[in-house]
Amino acid sequence: MGLLEGKVAVVTGAAQGIGLEIARTFVAEGAKVVVADINDEAGAKAEAELGGADVARFVRCDVRDSAAVETVIDTAEEAFGPLGVFVNNAGMTRDSTMRKMTEQDFDDIVAVHLKGAWIGTRAAANRMREYGAGSIVNISSLSGKVGLVGQTNYSAAKAGIVGLTKAAAKEVAFKNVRVNAVQPGLVRTPMTEAMPERIWEQKMTEIPLGRAGEPSEIASVVLFLAGEMSSYMTGTVLEVTGGRLM
Repeated sequence: MGLLEGKVAVVTGAAQGIGLEIARTFVAEGAKVVVADINDEAGAKAEAELGGADVARFVRCDVRDSAAVETVIDTAEEAFGPLGVFVNNAGMTRDSTMRKMTEQDFDDIVAVHLKGAWIGTRAAANRMREYGAGSIVNISSLSGKVGLVGQTNYSAAKAGIVGLTKAAAKEVAFKNVRVNAVQPGLVRTPMTEAMPERIWEQKMTEIPLGRAGEPSEIASVVLFLAGEMSSYMTGTVLEVTGGRLM
């Protein structure tokens, strides 16, 4: 029996990167997963890689659109059964110093990360409270704890996700719906590996464990929060950073 045997999960932004690794981990632990993403080509590939329509479905979804998010949950429930896990992972970056950042860059990041997480949390909680159980996991960032240069938009949105998580957790705990968050630090992905070497090395000096994290190390913590091993945890924010910026 896997840790998520028989569970139905939705993971946003799951066509690639950390989101795909979360979906992959969930399937390996017995869950049926809906991959929600705006990238049609990557989403179709993810569905096939995860095992096809019997265990995974790709549904195109812009997380800023509440109707689209509801459609994703409807698809998950029609295909696999009652929703048990929802992961708000979708995101992007528009890095720039505050002086150069446009209002559109700020608005877009807040809309995808913070409003998107709010829409997903609200929609998932509304279903789960009717079932008397469920786990929602929101992906924040170390940037939302300490603030990083060039990320006033991203840091603000990721800090907002922490507040959202704690407030939502208090609202739905009486229905046995749990809401927790994960704050990854430097994780080895194609995006981070494209950093200039001097920036990468500077970040590495801040990590006591002396290395970047792997997507699977984020996914395993999300798995913990999604399943029954964390059944007495809600409103919690777990840092997965190798000890960086403690």
